[in-house]
Amino acid sequence: MGHEQLKESMMMRSTKEVMGYTLKAADGEIGRCRDFLFDDQQWAVRYMVADTGKWIPDRKVLISPLFLGEPEWASRQFPVQLTKDQIENAPSVREDEPVSRQHEVNVLRHYGFPYYWVGEGLWGLESSPSALREVSAEWITIPPEPKGDPHLRSVEEVTGYHIEATDGEIGHVEEFVLDEDTWVLRYMVVDTRNWLPGRKVLVSPAWVRGFDWPAQKAMVELTRKQVQASPGYDADKPINREYETRLYDFYGRPVYWE
Repeated sequence: MGHEQLKESMMMRSTKEVMGYTLKAADGEIGRCRDFLFDDQQWAVRYMVADTGKWIPDRKVLISPLFLGEPEWASRQFPVQLTKDQIENAPSVREDEPVSRQHEVNVLRHYGFPYYWVGEGLWGLESSPSALREVSAEWITIPPEPKGDPHLRSVEEVTGYHIEATDGEIGHVEEFVLDEDTWVLRYMVVDTRNWLPGRKVLVSPAWVRGFDWPAQKAMVELTRKQVQASPGYDADKPINREYETRLYDFYGRPVYWE
């Protein structure tokens, strides 16, 4: 999905496209976008994983969408509203270990981030990272209880997972489509090449009924016949509201925007 189509597509963005984008802090380059971490309860991307590369070798840090600006598509750059000093002194993350709630607390305290899990909204007291960014400093300093599993999953890891309908496999996850405003993963792009060559479809995470993590499989509440007859997905065309309406009407599912 090209950048021109994404700008026309209800503020949707392909996670696959921005992987590898250069990250530019307020005072210089800090590395590249390596991955995204989303929670498997609300399907919101909570962090970008930044690989600091040659600047600080063998180190990766988490950056909240609160501090990510509008990408510069032509130059493949992602503005980060932080300084190099803030990034350099941030708690690092290991790829082979899950991110605990305590680690999140340490990261968010370091940056002075609001806590997204404190409140009733998708982003704490708000519905989007940009709105949460405006929360007062007094609220930010409230120490949350670092308990529970944050349910964070890697976009890079889940890409390639098998998708199983109620009556058999339909394909695998090729990429995700991200809502640029809320940072929710709106769709999985499912490639059905082993079943229906040349056909790709969009599946909403809301239609996922469960995961088999060891088997790298997601189960969806759809039948193979439904998927076969559903509106196809063309990466060269924008995902506009007309297309989304046809998709939801076809499956008889309630839309997310009302």
